[in-house]
This record gives sequence, structure tokens and C-alpha cells, in this order.
Amino acid sequence: MAILRAVAFVILSGIGLTACATDLGHQRAVKDCADCPEMVTIPAGNFVMGRDGGEEGRYEGPAHAVTVASFALGRTEITNAQFAAFVKATGHQTLPGCQVYPKPTDGSDLKYGWRDPGYGRAPKPTEPVACVSWKDAQIYVAWLAKKTGKAYRLPTEAEWEYAARAGSTTAFHWGDNADEGCTYANMYDKSGLVNGFKWAAAQCDSGFAKVAPVASLKPNAFGLYDMLGNVWEWVSDCYVVPYGSTSSASVEVEGPCDRRSVRGGSWITRPDRNSVTFRGRDPEDTRFSMFGFRVALDLAKN
Repeated sequence: MAILRAVAFVILSGIGLTACATDLGHQRAVKDCADCPEMVTIPAGNFVMGRDGGEEGRYEGPAHAVTVASFALGRTEITNAQFAAFVKATGHQTLPGCQVYPKPTDGSDLKYGWRDPGYGRAPKPTEPVACVSWKDAQIYVAWLAKKTGKAYRLPTEAEWEYAARAGSTTAFHWGDNADEGCTYANMYDKSGLVNGFKWAAAQCDSGFAKVAPVASLKPNAFGLYDMLGNVWEWVSDCYVVPYGSTSSASVEVEGPCDRRSVRGGSWITRPDRNSVTFRGRDPEDTRFSMFGFRVALDLAKN
């Protein structure tokens, strides 16, 4: 049986991530090295996680109160340039193959990977890395932690939802209507219709038919970009239904884990699945052309 391990945090005042900083309204983004992601300190708080509902087989509840201590989260998703720096430094090789959409006409996904995620063009350095598994993401954060001497990791599912909400209580951090979200989220919308997917598109237009460079659209109230849309984001947790009764920002990491949670939706995702509560669930070695990640930093350990 999997063991639920609480991630304890200590809120320390006056901790700086690095001397390099960028002002983001009321938030401040900082990074530890030239190739490191910019990090935003997320304030401690309480929120209601999940909702009492969801699709059949994809329950998003129960809604439950969670307390989250201060931590730092990537201002954006990890980019191709940042992942390339990691690969160059470590020689890491992702497993061959990636499930791409629209599906290739020859029926083969083996030729695709993070260097060619099937967009029909070369991926841009400033676009989020895709075709990476949960295991790839874990290797990346372990390298980043060793490189900087700081406690980088994947966010927990509770931390991710708290940060995505940014104080909101609605289905999306901008409100309850997906059709009003194209200035914030690169989801399946009018621009994406050229891809020919069969599900309904949002009745707005982000201007991107496929993936977008990070921070192309508006951030949420915490100064975080693309928390909804662009690429799905791996989190630490095993996918567990229903949620446990814990009120802490916890992560199930020990013992058997058939699937990991992915959050936030993507450029290919139908609008309702880009909500702050919708939960994807996939095996750790899954690689899709719309799966990426962003990193968290445990301030208590620095």
C-alpha cells in the first residue's frame, strides 16, 4: 500500500533565491543560474482543493480544505533551452518515442521525442519542453538540485492547484467561462481548429494553433504563466481517487504507484479539461507531445 508522506515546510523570512531578480507586479521572480528557471515565491495560505464532481472515472474530489506553506514555483514551464542545458551537462537520453497529435500518418511515434515533438517544425528554445516523462522530470530536478545546492523538486498536486488558483475559487483562475480565457491560456480554441480535433473548441482565440512560447499570454495573480493550457504539467503525486483526508500539502511518493497526476491541460485539450481541478493520470514513463513540467523549490531546506 502506498504511504502518504507529508511534505513539511517551514516559512522562513528573508530567504533570497539569488541576486538576479525580475519584478512581476507584487511578485518577484529570481533564478539561481543562467540556465535555471525563474522562480516565484508563493505565499502561504489555505484553500479548498478539488470539487465534488467530475467526469465518470475522473472524480475531482472530494473538495477539502488544505493548508499550504510558502514555497517557490517556476514562473514558466521548463523550456526546450533549459532542458537542452541539462541534457548537455548530464548526457541524459530520454527513451525513444513520443505519442504526438495529430497522429502521424505512418502510425509510428518512435521517431519523435523532445527534440522533435511532432509539430511539423523545429521546436523553439522558448517553448516548453514536451515529450518528457515523469521520470525525465525527476532526473531534471535532481540535477538542478545538485547543480544549485538547493531543494528543487516537482510540486505536489496540492501546491500546483493552490498556485494555479492564485486566490480564485472559480473553475479557471480568470472565472467560470472557458471562452473568456484565451488571453491567459493556450487551449484548444479557434486557432487550434486547423488541427482537426473532434472535440469542441473554446470560442475565443489565443493566436496559437499548437504550443506557444512560455509567457506569451497573461499570468495569473501570482505572476505564473501558462498554469492552464500550453502543456500538461507533471506533479509529484501518485494519482489517488478519491483524495485523502489530509489537510496538508502532501505527496504520495512511496510504494506502488501505477499512475502519476498531470495538471493544467494543454494546447490540444478541450476547454473544460483546462480547469484548475481537472486531473490527468498517466504512467510514469508516458511521453506525449503535450506533456511537460515546471519545478518547485522547498524554501525550508535552503
